[in-house]
Amino acid sequence: MEIRITGLTKIYESEGKKIHALDRVDLTVPANHIFTLLGPSGCGKTTLLRCLVGLESPDEGEISIGEEVVWSREKGVFVPPEKRGLGMVFQTYAIWPHMTVFDNVAYPLQVRRLPRDEIRSKVAAVLKLVQLDALENRPATKLSGGQQQRVALARALVAEPKVILFDEPLSNLDAKLREETRKELRQFLTELGITAVYVTHDRVEALSLSDSIAVMKDGQIVEIGSPQKIYFQAEHPFVADFIGRANLIPGTVETREEDLVAVETPIGKVLAARGPKVARGDEVTVCVRPEFIRVVADPLAEGINTFSGVVESLVFVGEAHEGEVRVGETLLNTRIDPDVRVRRGDRVGVRFDPNYCFLVTR
Repeated sequence: MEIRITGLTKIYESEGKKIHALDRVDLTVPANHIFTLLGPSGCGKTTLLRCLVGLESPDEGEISIGEEVVWSREKGVFVPPEKRGLGMVFQTYAIWPHMTVFDNVAYPLQVRRLPRDEIRSKVAAVLKLVQLDALENRPATKLSGGQQQRVALARALVAEPKVILFDEPLSNLDAKLREETRKELRQFLTELGITAVYVTHDRVEALSLSDSIAVMKDGQIVEIGSPQKIYFQAEHPFVADFIGRANLIPGTVETREEDLVAVETPIGKVLAARGPKVARGDEVTVCVRPEFIRVVADPLAEGINTFSGVVESLVFVGEAHEGEVRVGETLLNTRIDPDVRVRRGDRVGVRFDPNYCFLVTR
């Protein structure tokens, strides 16, 4: 079911100052889409989610779910949270420790006073979906963190919501369990074909779970796109930097050479193949990810986008080294393959393919 948000504004007052938690946000979430709100703490993403579910009242704007307007200041509409047809999975799971898995999941149906046989049938079906059907009689306190997260998901799904909302549901899990649960969640939501709105500040979660990502800053949506578009062809420097480690090199457009743009930068001339249309003299930022910078032991190596620098730092992270190479006055973050034998202080060559350089306008 499609969600449409128009001109949504939410203002808080703190110490006599007005703070725009949401600043005229316009947003459309396509039906049957996994849509992620991504941004730093305080950017407004959780406020937007709470307005959508009905736990916060905006100051201006309109929210529609499907064909129904659920909130509008101008039209005087407010549909209570329990009548919006939404499911919600919270950061803390909010499952009841004194209940079994079955009772936790059945609770929303029991509140509606559905027939006992119907409740049992619906709960059994959703527990099978989240692979907890063998644990229906286990107390909630005897579950792992990942299992508790799935109980919360099952409880949100059992009432057959039009839309399901997630408020950083994996943040309390350890790294390995978070990775496993992320894969399961993506699979569940894809199989269900349900509209999902997911809030997180974790870029890996956003990239791996989403069909689309909206990056937020200061109460506004800066950019919307697919994970691939946001990661490889961001249009805004903030987005390019926030969505992953990035080298942002300022420069001025010199020429366009066939399909490449030549940019004069502090490290020399850089050729880039991706980005908006630009003209000679335009000020731009060249973005290149650390994983696309190749470090070679030969400091005199030549070729397109090849420069000489000095290794400033080197940290072993398992599959590679995370390194910093200083080229002139510019410090480049790199990932160095384990078979490249370099040490701190070595002079090396660095190169990057123009196809993995993209431009953002300043």
